[in-house]
Formats: sequence, C-alpha cells, structure tokens
Amino acid sequence: MRSEINDLHAVLGMHTNKHTGVTHVATFAANAKRVEMIDRRSGKVLQELDRVGSTNVFSGEVKGRRRPPDYRLRQTYADGHVAEIDDPYRFRDFLGEWDIYFLGEGSHMRLWEALGAHPCAIDGVDGTRFVMWAERAERVSVIGDFNDWDTRSHVLRRIPGTSYWEIFVPALGAGSPYKFAVKARDGRMLERADPFARQAQLRPGAASVVAETPAGETPANWIAKRRAALTEDAPMSIYEVHLGSWRRGKDGDFLTYDEIARQLIPYVVSLGFTHIELMPISEHPYDGSWGYQTTGYFAPTARFGDAQGFRRFVDSCHQANVGVVLDWVPAHFAIDEHGLARFDGAPLFEYADDRKACHPDWGTYVFDYAKREVGNFLIANALYWLEVFDIDGLRVDAVSSMLYRDHSGPYGQWLPNRDGGRENFEAIDFMRRLNQKVREAYPDRMVFAEESGAWPGVTAPPDEGGLGFHCKWNMGWMKDTLEHLAREPVHRTFYHGELTFGFAYSFDESYLLPLSHDEVVHGKKSLLNKMPGDHFRKLATLRAYLGFMWGHPGKKLLFMGSEFAAESEWNHDVGLDWSLLEDPSRAAFARMVRALNDAYARITALHSDRRQEDFRLNEDTGAEESIVSFERFGAGNRALVVSHFSTVARECYRVGVSGPGRWHLRINTDDLSWGGSGASTHPVLDADCKPWNGCAWSVETSLPPLATLIYEAEQST
Repeated sequence: MRSEINDLHAVLGMHTNKHTGVTHVATFAANAKRVEMIDRRSGKVLQELDRVGSTNVFSGEVKGRRRPPDYRLRQTYADGHVAEIDDPYRFRDFLGEWDIYFLGEGSHMRLWEALGAHPCAIDGVDGTRFVMWAERAERVSVIGDFNDWDTRSHVLRRIPGTSYWEIFVPALGAGSPYKFAVKARDGRMLERADPFARQAQLRPGAASVVAETPAGETPANWIAKRRAALTEDAPMSIYEVHLGSWRRGKDGDFLTYDEIARQLIPYVVSLGFTHIELMPISEHPYDGSWGYQTTGYFAPTARFGDAQGFRRFVDSCHQANVGVVLDWVPAHFAIDEHGLARFDGAPLFEYADDRKACHPDWGTYVFDYAKREVGNFLIANALYWLEVFDIDGLRVDAVSSMLYRDHSGPYGQWLPNRDGGRENFEAIDFMRRLNQKVREAYPDRMVFAEESGAWPGVTAPPDEGGLGFHCKWNMGWMKDTLEHLAREPVHRTFYHGELTFGFAYSFDESYLLPLSHDEVVHGKKSLLNKMPGDHFRKLATLRAYLGFMWGHPGKKLLFMGSEFAAESEWNHDVGLDWSLLEDPSRAAFARMVRALNDAYARITALHSDRRQEDFRLNEDTGAEESIVSFERFGAGNRALVVSHFSTVARECYRVGVSGPGRWHLRINTDDLSWGGSGASTHPVLDADCKPWNGCAWSVETSLPPLATLIYEAEQST
C-alpha cells in the first residue's frame, strides 16, 4: 500500500452510513497477521477485521450493535507479538471553529496553542495532537520511532477549506522524536521538522520532540520592577551573553540551563547589570551561526537542556532582580533541508520570487512579510517568548536588512517596490504590527531594534509614521567612537568630531549604546586590543572609554568578557578566559565596571535620556586636548562628565557648569584601585562665578591622562 489517498480519515477509522446506519471500521496495520476489534473496557473481542486483498489494510462491518462501539485494536504479528492500540483515525475535528477562523485571518496571536505537537487526552485517550500548515502539500504524515518512521502509518487529515492538517496519535507522549513527511506536488517526499515544535533534538539530530508547554511563576517583586524598567528614564545596563561560550564545563561541554543559572546570574548581579541579553537561543543546526540562522523558532536550543530548563533559568534571573532580553531573528531563516525552506516543496515561509527571497549576504531565505500566515507566525512567535518564558524584551536582529529589498546586491538582482524604490513596505508594516501587538498584549515589555542606518522614527509611534520600537541600538555612536579611540592619541585631536557627533542626534530616538559581540570578532580584535599603546595605556584608554559611555545619554550594553578587558577576540567554540581575573589589573577593571553601574543607577541625571534639555555639551572646546565635557540633569540632580583621551595630564583645567554649587567626584577611571595611575585630581569642586564655555559659572580640576571623571552636584537642602 503506497497510501496515495489524500484524506485517509475518510477511509480509515470508524464510519457510520447515515442512510443505512451500518458502521464500518478500517485500519492500516503494517506487517500485522491479524487485527481484532476489542471492547475498550472489557477487552472482549468484538470481531475480527478482514485483510483487504494483499494490502496492510484490515476492515469490517460492525454487526449486532445499535450504536458505534468504544473500541481498540488488537494487532497480532507473525512472531507472536501482540499490540493493543487506539485507532488514530477515529479522532478528528479537534481544532475549534474560532481557531480555524483566526488562522484563516492570520490573526491567531496564541498560535503555539493551536499548531504543533500537544500532549493531551481526547475522549479519555492519552496521546499527542498534531496540527501543521502546508499549502501545497499533496499529503502529510507524522513519522517517528512510534511508527518506525513509516510514512503510511499516520497520515494527517487536511481540514476542509484550509491549508492546515491534523491527526491525533494515541499513546504518544512527551519526549518522542518526530518529523513531518510532506509529499510535494512533484512527488518528492520531504522530511521536515515541525516549525511549531517546543523542543528539538540536539544537532546533528534534526527531528522535533514532543514536549509539554513549560510553566513557571514570576516573582511579584519582579512584576513591579519590570514595569518600572520600561519608563524612558529608567537605568538599563545590559550584559550580552552567548550561552555556549560564556563558560564551558571541565571537559569543554556545554553547561545546562540550570548550571548557567547558578553561575551566570550571581556574576551578573555582582557586576551591577540590570539585564542579561541572550544571543539567539532558538534551535539552530550550526554552532557557527551563533543562533542567527534558525530552524526551530519555538524551541529553545537543546544544547543546554529542555524548554522547562530554560524557563527555570528565566525565573532564576527574575528572582535575582535581573531582566532577560532575547535576541530574536525575524529577518531571515536557515536553508537547511529539515527547516522552513521550501517547506512543502515550494516557497511557504519565504517569498516566491528569488529576487526577494534570497539573502546574498548570509545565504539564507527572507520571510514573506506580505503573507498573512507568515506575519502571524512571526508575531505569535514573539508573543510566545514573552508569554511562555516570561522574557522581558526582544532585540530584533538586522532591522536594517528588513527595511530594504536590495540586500547589498546590484540593481537588477533585487525587485523594486511598487514605487520603484528599495524600501520593503511589507516588512515595515510587519514591524509596526509587531510592536503594536507587543504593546497591547504585554505593556510592560520592550522591543529593541538593531538598526544600523538612518531610518527616521524607529522609536516613534506608528501613528506618527514611526516603526514603534521602544529603543534603537546606536550603531553610529559605536562605530565613530571605536574608530576614534583606535587612533594614536596624537592624532585624535584632528578627528574630535568622532567623539562628539553622537550628541547631535542623541535625543532623536530612544537609544541604547552597544558594545556588542559584533565588535570583537572576525579580525576586529577585542576591545582592549583596539586601543593603541602598551598594555597599561590600552587598559587606561578602555577604562576611560567605558566611563565616557556610562556618562553618555543612552542605555548601555556590554558584551561578555569586556567587563574584565578580554585579551582575545571572542571565540564561540570555547569559554571565556577566566584565568585573566587572576591578574590584579583585570580584577580591578571588573570592579570599575561595577562602580560605573552603581553610579549610573544611583545618579538620576545619568539615566535621564529622553529630553534634550537634560543635556548640555561644552562645545567649541577641548578638541586640541582631546577632552569632551558635558553636563547631565535629572529630577533635581546634576552630573558633570569630563573625558580626557590624551596621554598628557592637565592641571587647572576649567570647565563651564550651569550654575553655582559643590561637586563631588563619583568616578575616576584612573583611580589606583581600578588599575589606574592614581594621578592627582580634585575630589571636590566649588563652582566659581567665572564665565566659561558659554556658562556664567565654572569649575577647575586636574585631569589625569586617559581618564574619565564623573562628578555629582551636591543637592541643596
């Protein structure tokens, strides 16, 4: 039997003729010698089914009963083995009318509850319900160890009038591997992982795994803290982590989610970070993609354990008052044959036209944002991580790539939009809908945009023409300032604008300042080794740079290892070099990062980021000396930041301030306790009524070489 009938549910299972009242039962039993119907409760044989010709189909008419029986099937094999099973083809219609309606509309925002594999009980029978989407499939089967991967055994029923398929497999529970066998219109049989699976096999395995939806409990104190963190002026300092290379086990193995929780969370707390940002943890086949080429959008990677283990990790973060941001990748997906690519033998999740579907930079496929089912898939997936795993925010990767159609390709290799331009109108609409849905469903969560261009209104509301993100990565600031500090100190004076240009647009959007993984890989060197000079000067420059960053408007993000000035570039195949912390200068560097986070959280002016009037730059000064000075304001609080990037100490250096008062030194990145030179400076400054930098008042201090000083104004009583 080749099982070429599209709707086996119409042939197999139990069917009663509404005209004659006769009930007929048919079943497929590969290699069985005999099949009997038995009573579910008593086990009594109701009747033996007859083999249909030389096939593996057995059938029979139910006789002597007024109503259809509650039956099971007893299958006897040639070797004497006997199996009693429930007939999978007697179960149907378990997707509700409203599910079907919202699926058809592309507005099912709890898609993970309708599609995929769900352990459940139907009519008192335990098993797993499978529902999947395939528009152009001729037939779909679910295969696994439970049926010896036989594509004939469990063929899904296509729900009439839809592109969705369903089956219930009795006795199948959590932990069972499975795939969908999809017969394409050209006759090919394609084995695919479940796009909605909540668990997957560890690579190189490519099957999905039946799993329960993980559960957890959010601490009450975190609910209030999360809501407060959403305000524009709340301090947010993020520690970016790649779970596979933050730390490894003794044998170089991955740590489990629980082991990571026990080690990572106390460490992050000790450094004073408010959030952890995880590089993508959705299932992906290739370690070298760092998770950015996904195959399992609903499954936390099996590298570190199961989905419940990941939920425990998130709950542990919240118990320690640490938020979790997840790197999420709706811009493109992996082309691995078991994944989403050409899922039913033709474009399903991706654009049909290769000029739009193929991403030449990454060798991946681009989602078809115009298709309602695809938009539903992605938005529901975002909500899934926020709902099921209690994630506090999503960082949307590669927004710049989504905004445009050309993907770095020459004209003629990409398809213009309806106006002849390169903007991707469907993706723009998708991002607006995404952000609107997140704000509606989870008003205490955040969505960050990694947008490296100059698209206007990334964080503006959609009704004002914006994209609706909560925060945008300030890639321009990162690029300009790193280029500046890679220069020899004697040359920096000629490129002073690289340090100060960011101030010109700091309040155009809600910004985050990133020093991310992308800046310490692929030959770019570690942050430390971007800096010129000997080891002492490298450390001094990097300390001053972080002081400048923490004083600058914008939320903060620092990639793992940078908190102790990692020597080498990041390598995803090994853990960080923790032996560096045995070096007193590296341990001191980490203590300085903790001090920066403490000052940032405590000094209100340092995290008042959204109003231009809360910032004042001392312009037209400092270029020759490589000095930047500015004042921050917030809730009656004032801070003065002076960053000095030359190797010459400056005595009696005067800086304009906004008014009278006494200033106390809170941060000196050149402090001896943090590995600095300990050069003399002033711990307390009193403002003089002496005009400077366009201000009526000014202060005078001494500046150590390669250092940032942060002063806080004494509050008047």
